[in-house]
Amino acid sequence: MALRRLLLALLSNPHLIEKLSESRPIRAAARLTASAITRGQLGARQAARDLRPGLTRLRDAFLERLKDGGRPRGWPESPGRGSGPGRGPGRSGRP
Repeated sequence: MALRRLLLALLSNPHLIEKLSESRPIRAAARLTASAITRGQLGARQAARDLRPGLTRLRDAFLERLKDGGRPRGWPESPGRGSGPGRGPGRSGRP
């Protein structure tokens, strides 16, 4: 408990924070962290670029199967069929 209060008091001191930020180990840790973040971002972008063609093929295959599965049931309906506005049982569809 006392250690926690001591650390909190030290880390609340702006002068101490400034001195620590200028120290060699802290600068090295900051450089290492920035490098790791940048490398991770570049790797994620490259992975996304590599996945794009495969995802496009997957989407196209899914849509094709969806269309093929709907054809025996009359889907998609051709224009002029179906129950649009003004259509229903006993109506001619004319306003």
